[in-house]
Amino acid sequence: MDSDLDRVLGVVGPRLRALRRQRDTTLADLSAATGISVSTLSRLESGARRPTLELLLPLARAHGVTLDELVGAPPTGDPRIHLRPVTRHGMTMVPLTRRSGGIQAYKLVIPASSHRREPAPQTHEGYEWLYVLNGRLRLVLGEHDLVLSPGEAAEFNTRVPHWFGAADAAPVEFLSLFGAQGERAHLRARPKTEQPVERPGG
Repeated sequence: MDSDLDRVLGVVGPRLRALRRQRDTTLADLSAATGISVSTLSRLESGARRPTLELLLPLARAHGVTLDELVGAPPTGDPRIHLRPVTRHGMTMVPLTRRSGGIQAYKLVIPASSHRREPAPQTHEGYEWLYVLNGRLRLVLGEHDLVLSPGEAAEFNTRVPHWFGAADAAPVEFLSLFGAQGERAHLRARPKTEQPVERPGG
């Protein structure tokens, strides 16, 4: 029994690290969100600290996952998808995928606002594909400053400085596919009449 428990708890550290990196969150950011010290978080991820319920509960909330997902519990057979939104920097992110690796899918919502956020481009490893559902999305990518309307898409290497936000005071809803290791979203086939999607920044 103890060996089974040790095996379950042994996978928590790598899962915590993978979740944090997928969300491009630093240990300091996670510490501020959970109240858990940076050193404790680092030891949890490395496996040097045994996870407890008091530590796992705030971490599950911060990452927008269940405790079952955090410890890799077997599925219960419930076919429903339980979406758990995470709000950061005024933007709501809804994870649409449940696996810990490969391409991750998200729905993002930027609420209506009377003031425009100033672009603060960032870079990180990966590749991202965006598709606008509603509203108008402003995408700053390298030297390009673009506005995407519903039905428009963009894909780019996230090592290029990039930022996105609402183009005006109206809310924006869009889908994001993100590959942490540079995986790209590929169209297997497209109708002959369809125009290829423009790739900002080359």
